[in-house]
Amino acid sequence: MSSLDLAVIGNCNIAALINRRAELVWMCFPRLDGDPVFCSLIDQRLKASDGEGKFSIELTDMSTCEQFYLENTAVFVSILTDNEGNSVQITDFAPRFQQFERIFRPPAFIRRVVPLNGQPRIRVNVEPLFAWGSTKPAVTVGSNHLRYVGPSQTLRLTTDISVSYVSEARPFIVDRPVSFIFGADEALLAGIEQTSRDFLERTTGHWQDWVRSLSIPFEWQGAVIRAAIALKLCNYEETGAIVAALTTSIPEAPNTERNWDYRYCWLRDAYFVIHALNRLGVTRTMENYISFIENVVRDSGLEQLQPLYGISRNAVLEEKPAPSLKGYRGFGPVRIGNAAFSQRQNDVYGSVVLAVTHSFFDERLNRAGLPGLFSNLERLGETAIRLFDKPDAGLWEYRTRSAVHTFSSIMCWAACDRLAKIALTLNREERSAYWRKAAAQIRETILRRAWNDEMNSFVATFDGQDLDASLLLIHGLDFLPPDDPRFVSTVAAIDKNLRKNNLLIRYASEDDFGTPSTAFVTCTFWYIDALYALGRKQEARDLFDATLKLRNSFGLFSEDVDLSTGELWGNFPQTYSLVGLINSAMRLSKSWENAF
Repeated sequence: MSSLDLAVIGNCNIAALINRRAELVWMCFPRLDGDPVFCSLIDQRLKASDGEGKFSIELTDMSTCEQFYLENTAVFVSILTDNEGNSVQITDFAPRFQQFERIFRPPAFIRRVVPLNGQPRIRVNVEPLFAWGSTKPAVTVGSNHLRYVGPSQTLRLTTDISVSYVSEARPFIVDRPVSFIFGADEALLAGIEQTSRDFLERTTGHWQDWVRSLSIPFEWQGAVIRAAIALKLCNYEETGAIVAALTTSIPEAPNTERNWDYRYCWLRDAYFVIHALNRLGVTRTMENYISFIENVVRDSGLEQLQPLYGISRNAVLEEKPAPSLKGYRGFGPVRIGNAAFSQRQNDVYGSVVLAVTHSFFDERLNRAGLPGLFSNLERLGETAIRLFDKPDAGLWEYRTRSAVHTFSSIMCWAACDRLAKIALTLNREERSAYWRKAAAQIRETILRRAWNDEMNSFVATFDGQDLDASLLLIHGLDFLPPDDPRFVSTVAAIDKNLRKNNLLIRYASEDDFGTPSTAFVTCTFWYIDALYALGRKQEARDLFDATLKLRNSFGLFSEDVDLSTGELWGNFPQTYSLVGLINSAMRLSKSWENAF
């Protein structure tokens, strides 16, 4: 049965997920949003157990599988041992390193197998599927490679073992290091063993150098480093986009249709991601992401921003089913695309302005063209003024209802508030006064219509009676100071109504698919941050430690957690969850100066 106890490897071009049996069960090709040529993670047909849709290296009579990342890298190791003590080591990685004054990140991954003890006997089974699980490729055999020919692309496996053993899935003894290089249909121009060994050494060095450049907290260093690497693997470096997750259609909870495609870039995530990248000191990734967002703004014509875009800024993400794939644990449908792209979500204007604000204040970044960018942001601000009190689908992306959501309104206020601050840096006093006045008017309306006297709390919608966890961000977005009694009582109301078994659910009311039965991981981090802001620091630290225990065995989070069992659900690895972990750890940790 599939689980989310998975490791992720990648190189910011492609990514793959590996399970507890060292099987590669998910990989899209030729980029993060491509056709999932290895898809057994979400293909629960009986034939998937025979190898279709995955890349497995099976040790005969395997008894144990010990797995770990090489320290401070995205290089993953599996040590397989059989009942007689024979063992092999599988090292999985996607090549990534500096070459010819640029980052070399080909659409390929390498599986390197080294015998450790005795005479281990393995069987290699490589069975990609094409066109979303509907087509088995034709296989052609070369002297040292197999070609998998599909309707729209051809992949190649290059190896230094008998290709007949692979094509026939025939067991053989491993008595020397062997390698499997899988990716685009391109001939290898150097020796297989030499390439595998050299790429592994250079990729390991690259990741360790990257980690050395991180600004990390004194406490929880391992957790932050692993989250930072996973966050980086969600970055499609060619354009600067950062996807919400690497998968599609892992349901938020069992027996629901909350199965969405998250392999796209949500503008809402931008502020939170930029905040985390800035804290980590990952300036180049942050700068490229800001550039992606700036290009989206220019593409939009400034009429209306979409909530999400494709990783190459494609705007149309029509949602359709993939009927050949039966779903994670059989919970379908499997979806391609995401219909939320056509929704109105008014918080996106604030999200973009908050994210791009860094460009005007951070002198490490490329600051060319800021006056022109400010002009475009002002147009977004005007849209925020016009829409702040208009109904939308909200940040939770309701599909059959709309309302004036408090979070969306606060983000519209934030757009005006930050524009006022940006205008000052550009010595535009008149424009700063204009935006301060607009922000004040929006703020007055929110304070009047989003506050519920009977509940002694802010509520999710204007003149409403329901709570949602996004209200925890009222202080984090600088809408109210943490000692404001209205914020204090709102946190208390959320604690009483939305906290379940030390986890935070998004909301307690029914939505388009019923009442949520799992907790949204990042909401718990929002709550931890709110506790810290209120001065309840030890309580925040204790809850943070408890939340870290819910990560999988490789230190990664998905989107959701089962309230009773702690099992992970939802798309994986989830950017929002990783960002929440990083930001909370940075906030809660002792300082380096006071640590000893």
